[in-house]
Amino acid sequence: MTGKVRGSVDGTAIIVILAVTGVASIFLFALKGLLDQIPDVLDSAGRARDSWQRFRKPQPPAAEEDDDPPMAA
Repeated sequence: MTGKVRGSVDGTAIIVILAVTGVASIFLFALKGLLDQIPDVLDSAGRARDSWQRFRKPQPPAAEEDDDPPMAA
């Protein structure tokens, strides 16, 4: 009778080991996906910062235009 109990414990241990390794592999896959996105995020943040600085920089006054319509060719 102890053989049956030991067999079920061994099966449970194998299932637990497989579950833990499965969770670890999914975690590593997700972590790699996040780390692969970091260079693109940093590039985008730099472009956003540059755009914001250009937006905040005082613009020179617009040149006055004549009210005459453009001449036809």
